[in-house]
Amino acid sequence: MIAHPSPAVRTDRERTLRTELRSLGELIENRVTLPISGVTVEIVRPVDTDLLLDRVADDPEQNLPYWAEVWPSGIALADAIASAPDIVRGQRILELGAGLGVTAIAALTAGAKLTITDYSLDALRLCRLNAIRQTGREPHAIQINWRQPGVELLDQVGTGYPIVLAADALYEQRDVEPLLTLIERLIASGGMLWLAEPGRAVARAFRALLDRAGWSSQSNHYRGPWPDPKDAEVVVGVHRIVRDPRLTALMTTG
Repeated sequence: MIAHPSPAVRTDRERTLRTELRSLGELIENRVTLPISGVTVEIVRPVDTDLLLDRVADDPEQNLPYWAEVWPSGIALADAIASAPDIVRGQRILELGAGLGVTAIAALTAGAKLTITDYSLDALRLCRLNAIRQTGREPHAIQINWRQPGVELLDQVGTGYPIVLAADALYEQRDVEPLLTLIERLIASGGMLWLAEPGRAVARAFRALLDRAGWSSQSNHYRGPWPDPKDAEVVVGVHRIVRDPRLTALMTTG
């Protein structure tokens, strides 16, 4: 059984996280409904996007604060989890790019043992705040650039994670090789990558590489409705991509 903190501890954690997030300015609360399962979650996020852009103006990695929005891919991945909670229940799960926590909330609600990662410390704090408000639980968090993962992540893997989650992880061609290398190291034999993406060419290129490497996949497509009217035409593919244990054995003995 997964332990939940007491109400007093939860209140204290929320207060601490809100204090740590004061530098982001005003926070607002948005209600997000997952289109298939009908589950509704409340997400706290920053109002002033210009302030966020100013904070990353000198970032050598040029990582813009995409995490500050609720995107269709995160909603679709959360919906996939909410519709099949038995797949993640009790599993050690790693999420690459936590964002505001829509997917994390679904995983924690389903009973996952969740570790979240993000390049942005602010994103991790907001994800933890939203998670504890909605589920009573707070995921373990690691601040990391997954394009250049360090020992703080890889040393914790051991035999690998049964499930890795990634929504909108592939924006540019520079993302493909690092993500491919990382999941080869992170996902256990027979484990699964749940990848959500809105039809970008870079995601198709990534999946083609996995196909050639012997991974197998099953896909579902989500058409909203999404919170932002500008996303009305967006179709998100959620792909369950499985690492063949036979392939792992060949790589180990080869």
